[in-house]
Amino acid sequence: MKTVVLPSGEKVPAFGLGTWNIGDDPAARAEEIATIRLGLDAGATLIDTAEMYGEGRSEELVGEAIAGRRDEVFIVTKVYPHNASRNGIPAACERSLKRLKTDRIDLYLLHWRGSIPFAETVDAFAALQKAGKIRHYGVSNLDLGDMQALWKIPAGRAVAANQLLYNLTRRGIEYDLLPWLRERKVPVMAYSPVEQGRLMTDGKLAGFARRHGMTAAQAALAWLLAKEGVIAIPKTGRRDRLKENLGALEHPLVVAQLAELDRLFPPPAGPQALEML
Repeated sequence: MKTVVLPSGEKVPAFGLGTWNIGDDPAARAEEIATIRLGLDAGATLIDTAEMYGEGRSEELVGEAIAGRRDEVFIVTKVYPHNASRNGIPAACERSLKRLKTDRIDLYLLHWRGSIPFAETVDAFAALQKAGKIRHYGVSNLDLGDMQALWKIPAGRAVAANQLLYNLTRRGIEYDLLPWLRERKVPVMAYSPVEQGRLMTDGKLAGFARRHGMTAAQAALAWLLAKEGVIAIPKTGRRDRLKENLGALEHPLVVAQLAELDRLFPPPAGPQALEML
């Protein structure tokens, strides 16, 4: 399994498991748990979730899926902006720990920027880290201006990742934000790597995939896996789809293929507003 190095030097899988909307349908629960466990067996041991996902249902499902295997897993979860205060973060963290059935979160992220000052949020994160409740902290959906503001705060420079919307059709971060993060060795966690499934039916990508002996989903994921310091977190609750996604690891893209994708899905020519889903 390809890995990405966190600022601390710790290595984590470059292919993780997203859980948005997983846990919402009781009829799908057994298959979703089996899918997560299959991912762990394959080395996809980074699992991304959030207190927002199903108002805790995804965290509960993750907790059930990793029972007996906690030490194999790198858990990422996220706190709502309105909970990201000095007193709100510890309480939200305790609720997430209870749902996940664990004593620590490996990476705790601010889900997006809200009205609570960054300094208060990162101080609360640092206190949780000191208490052993979380191992690393980071952010999600922060643009370049947000990151520059965060970097002015000493504790803000300890962020371990920025989780962002990033795929072949959402390349805006490449113009300025991604280079800024790379310079500071802050990894990107790419959510919606297949654009909520829409890339799987994109004609241009389908043609590319056929020419190179892979599926469209595998091509989209392989493109991200070729990027330095990027962690892809495709979401699926089905074992067959997970097996397909994992196939991207067997199709590393060469320079000519990456150039072809650049022609099909051009990089940004100038700065763009940060996109979110």
